[in-house]
Parts: sequence; structure tokens; C-alpha cells
Amino acid sequence: MVAPAVPEITEDALHESIDARTESLAALRELGPPDLVHLLKQGVRNPTKQTGIYHHVTGIDASSSASLAAYINTLTHKEYGPNATSKIVEGVYCCYNAFSRLDMRVHVSIPGSVESYCVDERGEKRKASEDLWLETYLCSVLRAYSYADDGSGETIRKIMGVRRFNPVTNTETEHRFLHAAEQLFFRGWQLGSDSVVQVPTNVSNHLTTGLLKYLETTGRCASGINLFEKLRTQDVEVSSLLAKVLFMGNEEVAGVRTLYQALQETPMDYVMLDTQAEFLLKKAHCAATPELKEERLKMALECADRSTVAAPSEFGTWARLASVYVAMEDWENALTILNSCPMFTYQDKDAPYMPEPREVHLPTLPETRLDEIDSEPEARFADQVDASLTNLRAATYKGTFKQAYSILTEMTAKIGWDQLLKIRSTVFVMEDEYRTEKQESHRNPSTDGLRGTPDRALNGDEESDGEGRTEKPSDTESTAETVAVKAEDQKTVEKPSHTIDPGEVKADTENGKQNDEHLSKLNTKRLCERWLDSLFMVLYEDLRVYTIWRTQMAQYRAQQMQYRKSAEEWEILGSLAERLQHTDEAVEAYRACLSLRFSPKALAGILRVFEKTKSTRDTVGSVIRLVTWQYRWYSEFSPELLHTIRMLIEDEGAVKVRSIIQATNLPQNVLDLTHHYAALCANFRSSGTDG
Repeated sequence: MVAPAVPEITEDALHESIDARTESLAALRELGPPDLVHLLKQGVRNPTKQTGIYHHVTGIDASSSASLAAYINTLTHKEYGPNATSKIVEGVYCCYNAFSRLDMRVHVSIPGSVESYCVDERGEKRKASEDLWLETYLCSVLRAYSYADDGSGETIRKIMGVRRFNPVTNTETEHRFLHAAEQLFFRGWQLGSDSVVQVPTNVSNHLTTGLLKYLETTGRCASGINLFEKLRTQDVEVSSLLAKVLFMGNEEVAGVRTLYQALQETPMDYVMLDTQAEFLLKKAHCAATPELKEERLKMALECADRSTVAAPSEFGTWARLASVYVAMEDWENALTILNSCPMFTYQDKDAPYMPEPREVHLPTLPETRLDEIDSEPEARFADQVDASLTNLRAATYKGTFKQAYSILTEMTAKIGWDQLLKIRSTVFVMEDEYRTEKQESHRNPSTDGLRGTPDRALNGDEESDGEGRTEKPSDTESTAETVAVKAEDQKTVEKPSHTIDPGEVKADTENGKQNDEHLSKLNTKRLCERWLDSLFMVLYEDLRVYTIWRTQMAQYRAQQMQYRKSAEEWEILGSLAERLQHTDEAVEAYRACLSLRFSPKALAGILRVFEKTKSTRDTVGSVIRLVTWQYRWYSEFSPELLHTIRMLIEDEGAVKVRSIIQATNLPQNVLDLTHHYAALCANFRSSGTDG
């Protein structure tokens, strides 16, 4: 299999990229940035002329200094042959060890010696030991999965010039990975955790996330079960991970039994309770009868409720409970619980901060040539985008805010915007009724009378991340502002009125006199958190833009006129419709985008639908193009695309999938890239590869 091309970013000053990396070490908080490879290029005829070039890479075997030195050597032989005008005389490979917070470095002189050392947060050199290399190796595998692209190109576009390789390509490298994970498992919490987890634990951290991602991608559940069986003897908490892998491998009875037995020992383990609730919720969705669905949801509710008691400061437990209430169609409780979710500032992955380069060279391999993909960058540059589409804040949500917004849009999709506003006014204290109540009672309501007064510190409502912030409308704005009319039913999208600010209630209480004899009608309502109030405003804006789009589309069709948008605008509209859980409209917009130019984001969106509808040939066609685009931008590895190929082979058989790939009317060099993914499934002996 041919390796991806090597991007070249030229430094303005020699070694400035390495210096910048050293300076950033103290600020790293997660798994660390991708590995940095720095090369010193020297002119063949003019040896005094030296240039520093670099690129980033993930997935290279970092188990020893020799393996990293070997990578540098492959670059010197591959890129600079006997007829080259310049040659590589020196190379430095930097790989971050997140366990010990050290940057492991290998310095290669060509020809000459190999020196390995590590640099600490103060920039001081240290000796590299075998234990440090073990930690570095494990971090490099986890980074390869963490920094891999999901097929949409979003991750690839974040950092320029990153080569992405698959760190585990066969059962031998899998054994090394799982052995390292076993040795360092109970130190995994030191690596931190996903942004939706408040406190990393032995079973909720970047190591366990990476392990589960690997097992889900490759389907190597038996290996995961063996690993967690061994680790469970040391800590019963690991039972939650064991159960997850058993469910993943369709061994549901064994998974349920594992959770049951473990909860006898630790009845308040929130991860195990949440795993139970997740399993029951999933089974409820595919229940054969309404009675069976109701029974499973009641059990899920009990588990989810108990998990919030066990971990009241974790977002995931509250979000699960809200999802159960949504499934039960108990909208008031769903909104109340959503309001109780503790929100965290999103912590993005560590990224390299490099000085402005003098020059950037992003070569293209002949093997990735495909006309529709090659024309993408120029067409993308020419796209015009309406300002109303670029300012949709929901598109930027990540972490807890993104998940909370997803629950809110699910409710809206099921009951409609008008009904959601009614439930909102039933559950929360609205600004207008608060003012009216104040005037009627000639007093200020006590905070004791307003149940559910939020602990702002717990809920992270300091608005430091900007995700929960909203501009408050002026008094002249109408709270029932009509912005668009739906073509289908002529209903309006009503702008939500604001809930009362908790800070104002507190001020009123401190400054006013309390009258306990007068029972306020507001004493059964709650105060809405500012971030949730903001989410309603953001949802309103999404619905407003969506409704205008659908109305205009209907009008143009009625007049038999073509509705024109740029490819970028169609891509945004597709994402908007998908966010609001309107699948058919999302596919329609994504298809319109692809008819104008290639878009990995649009194609990945359509692929998700193809997978659900089991459209084998369409799925294969989409995967081939996405694999090629990824390879074009130096990535030979996407866990999501590998998972898609594996599931296709599991359903249809390897022979049929290979035949469909080969029958596609595309160049052979492009098809070979996807054949490579299929060959990986054979390496892992995936189900369906024997036939």
C-alpha cells in the first residue's frame, strides 16, 4: 500500500517549530498535539544553505527510539532521491508522553548517530527510559484514534499538514497495544477525559475512550472481553467496561449478568448504573409492543435516576435521565431535568501552535487523483454565503452544550416548537408573569418559594466559554415576532420570551420584604438556567432560518422555478436540517451541495443515512470517495470509515463488497485505497471475511 504524500511546511527561521513546541509543553492539558517531524534540508551544490521543514504525524510506532528514527529515514529515501537538488542532513521526531508530561525526542544525523532524550515542561533535557517509551507508545496510539477524522474532513481542516496512519493494523500490533493498556490501565485517569466528563476515573478517561473506540472500530470484542476480565479482578469498577464490550459483541445476557453482579458489590457506581440505563433505553426503542416499551423505560428511569444521585455533578447522568423522560414523552420532567444538567466549559484537543511559515507545500499523490475531488478547493474558495447562515451559533456547539441542544431539538422534532414553548412556560418562571406577580402581591417572592434556584457555580453559568451566552432583546422587540410562514400549515415561528434572571430574584429578595402569608402562584415553578434560556434563543434562530428556507423552496417549486444556493450554503442548510432532526431535508440539501462541488461533510451526512437504510451500493460509492479525499489530505486512517466497511462486510460478505467496489466506474488507483480498508478487516478476521 502506497503511503500518503508528505506535506512540507517551511520555517521562517531554523528550528522555530521545535522551539514553539517546547514553549507550549507547559500549557498542554490533554493527550498532547500530533507528533512533530522536523527535517533540516541542505542544498547539494551549496551546503551552507540550510532550510528547516516540518510536518505533523499520528499513528507511527513510538515504542522505541529506533522505530521513530526509522520513520525519518523513510522520508530521506522516499522524498530525496539521487537526482534531488537538496538532501536531508538532520531530523528530529517529537512525540508527547501525556502520562509523565514529557516530550520524547529522537535526533537523527544523516549519516551518523541517533540520540534519544526527553524534554520536560521547563525545556530541560532528561534521559529516556524504557518505562517512558511504554507510556509514549500508548499515548501515540490513543492520539491516533483521538485525532483521526470521522470522514467529514472537519478534523483534517483543523491542523494543516498532518499525516495520519493506522497504529494497529493486525493482531500482533493489537496484542502490543492491549498489553500496554493493561500495564498502564489504572493510571489512565492521569490523561484526563472527554469534555462531558467532569472528573476522570479509572473507567472514564481518554484511555478507556480509546480502547472502546478501537474495539468498536475493529469488532475485536473477544480481545476486549479478555482484557477487562483480567482487570476486573483488580477493581470491580471495570465491570461497566466489560458490560459495554459484551453488549458491543451481542452478548447481552452476559452483559446484564455482569452489571447485576457488580452492582451487588457497589450499588452506587454511577457508570454501571448509567450503562444499565443506556442499555434499557436502547432496548425500549426496539420493543415489540407499547407495554414492553413502557416496562423497559420504567426500569431505565430507575437506573438513570439513581445514577444522578450517585454522581450529581456529572453531565452524562442527568442527560441520560432527560433522554429517558423524552422517550417516555414526559416533556415537563424532561425539561426540568435538562435544566438541572451541570454544564462544563469545552476543552478542545491539544493543538500545535506554530509560527507563521515562510512557505507551505501540499503535494498530491497520483493515486488519489479524482476529478470531482481535485476541483473542490478552487470551487470552495468561490462560494458565496449568506450572513444569516454563517451566524448560526448552534453549529459551533461542542461538549455538554451540543448534547443538551440535541435533547432539546429531539423534543422539538416530536412535539413541535409551539408545544415546547407552552411546556417551557409551565415549568419555568417567565419574565412577564414574574413582573405581574410582583405588582399584584406588592412584595418580592422569596427564593424559598421558587423551587430549584440554581447553584450557578455548579452549573458553570459564568459564561466563560461563550457557548451559553445570548444577547437580551430590547424592550421594543416583540416577543411574538413573526419571521416566516410555513408553506404547509401557515403556522408562525414565535420568538421565545425570556425567563426571569435568577440574579434579579435574588436581588429582589434581599431588598424587599417577605410576606409568607401570601402564597405565590409561582411557587410551583423553577428558575430557568441562563444557558438553557440561551439554548431556546439559539433553537429559535435555527428554526427561523430553516422555516424561511423551506417556505422559499415551496414557493419556488409552486412557480416551477429553480431555487439557487451556493454549495457552501447548501452544506450549511444540510447541517441545519440534520441538527433539527429533519433527515429527508438534510439529504436533499447535501445532494444539492454535491451537485455543485465535492464536499466531504455533505457526503458523510448522506452516508449516515445510507448506513441506516442499508443501501449497500450507495454506501460503497460514498465510502470510496471519502477514503480518497482523506488520502488526498494525507490520512490513510479513519476509524468511522473502517467501521462502515467492516459492517458492510459483516452484512454482505467480503467477496460481495469487494465486487461492488471493483464494479464502480472509478479509476483503479482510487479503488485500491478502499480495497486497503477491506484488507484490514481480513487482517482482524472480521465476521464475513471468510466467505
